[in-house]
Amino acid sequence: MLSLLFLLPPFFLFTPAWTLEFRYHNNHEIEQYLKQVSTSNPDITHLYSIGQSSKGQQLWVLALGVSPHQHTVGIPEFKYVGNMHGNEVLGRVLLLQLIDELVRSYRSNETWSLRLLNSTRIHILPTMNPDGFDVADKDCYNSQGRYNGNGIDLNRDFPDAFAGLQSQQLFEERREAEVQAVIGWLRTESFVLSANLHGGAVVASYPYDNSNGGSELVGRASIAPDNDVFVHLAKEYSHNHASMYRGNFCMDSRPFLEGITNGFQWYRLEGGMQDYNYVWGQCLEITLELSCCKYPPARELPALWNDNKKALLAYVQQVHLGVKGQVFDGSGEPVENAVVEVRGRRNICPFRTNQHGEYYRLLLPGNYTFTVTYPGHEVLTKTLSVPYGPDQYSALKHDFLLRRIARTTRRTVGSTTQTDATPTCNYTLQQKAGGAMNRPTWSSLAIGLSMAAVLRSLID
Repeated sequence: MLSLLFLLPPFFLFTPAWTLEFRYHNNHEIEQYLKQVSTSNPDITHLYSIGQSSKGQQLWVLALGVSPHQHTVGIPEFKYVGNMHGNEVLGRVLLLQLIDELVRSYRSNETWSLRLLNSTRIHILPTMNPDGFDVADKDCYNSQGRYNGNGIDLNRDFPDAFAGLQSQQLFEERREAEVQAVIGWLRTESFVLSANLHGGAVVASYPYDNSNGGSELVGRASIAPDNDVFVHLAKEYSHNHASMYRGNFCMDSRPFLEGITNGFQWYRLEGGMQDYNYVWGQCLEITLELSCCKYPPARELPALWNDNKKALLAYVQQVHLGVKGQVFDGSGEPVENAVVEVRGRRNICPFRTNQHGEYYRLLLPGNYTFTVTYPGHEVLTKTLSVPYGPDQYSALKHDFLLRRIARTTRRTVGSTTQTDATPTCNYTLQQKAGGAMNRPTWSSLAIGLSMAAVLRSLID
């Protein structure tokens, strides 16, 4: 039993004899496990909470990396979110096993783990909906437990760009506690890539999930500006999965070519988390449906982990696609809110630099023309040849140095500068990144080193 592990000294936990059981651990057991891992591995893990559920349970996140407590310039931020729907439970198990795999492999000096944790900061939220899990029915198709403690579907409660940017954000404070916590999380960390884990089908779904019939609607699909990247990301998971790429794994589900689908083409979803991440968070997120049965029998868990292990790790590595760097003003200082655009990719909310002046753009190999704008400075245009970065665990690094507009030069809106972020696209990072919480609505974990401190609409 997992609970018995906490009677052992920390050094016993990472001997070859120690294993994480393949079973469904309750919320308290998950919390204790995360605390134990963090206590035993303070150099590569950091445990923090992004807030509380509607019934007051902590939403724990474990960060892993060689600098787990705070963001490091040049190191991309990645996240996995599990159990958004309380009755879709496989994600909880897979993410605990992933934590175990990452820590064990790092302690064993396995090259892939050393390279991954040296180059990436990985955040894992095993359960976004602990209240729903508490009442979930252990049934493949029953929806009991899907919703949060207030009876709300969390994957229908996010602001939706296709319902109007400004009107959606005006009512942000009325959204569910779990949704507000994730929104705050996105404003705290500069996440680059993400996936949320669901059940009820076996397919990788990518944005957009919604459409208002505008130019994004192409045939029956709602196409994002970075559609080529999203298709690549979805295929990266499906083809590294044991069977997802076959596309017809579940008898009660339609076939999916290569095991992927555009969200809207599957069916329309308003208020989804993956569209919110992309539009407002500058974070490319896909939805991973990982089991035909929403609550698979415990005896199947080892096989399901083996089916997903390679894909989960390969997907994290994709955070190193494209280009990364900083934007510096005429004085050589990094600047926040500089607009970094890629020609041919008109994002609803333009990608901007974070408080460190950093930008990250996930791009497939090829030549791309960048346009960088910042108030009081000349527009900078640069064409870059982008290689494939994941194999090297690093995107192409390129910094942009801007030139100030001469005092005698008349400022022309739209030609030399970009106006500040509009109220509809909120880019402000509300606190220092890294899980070192200063914001009152977030809580951080202080752990002593002693042991005393010890789908979619019924599918996704």
